[in-house]
Amino acid sequence: MANEQSHLKVSTSNGVTVVEFVASKILDELSISEIRDELTLLASQPETTKLLLSFRNVEHLSSAALGVLITLNKQVAERKAKLRLSDITPQIFEVFKITRLNKLFDIHDTAEKALDGF
Repeated sequence: MANEQSHLKVSTSNGVTVVEFVASKILDELSISEIRDELTLLASQPETTKLLLSFRNVEHLSSAALGVLITLNKQVAERKAKLRLSDITPQIFEVFKITRLNKLFDIHDTAEKALDGF
């Protein structure tokens, strides 16, 4: 997963798998498909029981990317694991509010706050 083409930077902090998106724009179909594949593989790992997605670097997110997040949330819930999101810009958070996804996801202002809550 740590290959050169990865769209994700993955690390571990106190038993939490922390994922940061490399690109600032998650818009094109190919990138979204690759991100979906990487996240699905990561979330299916037995050691991944707590997953934090940090949007610190993300400025633009397509609706297709939101669909990937919804699918990931279902996958994580089926495994009885936990998923949190953090560092979402006000512009992107507005999309979460409009689509009511802010009610579906456990969203925190910063990765540090999200990690504290785990």
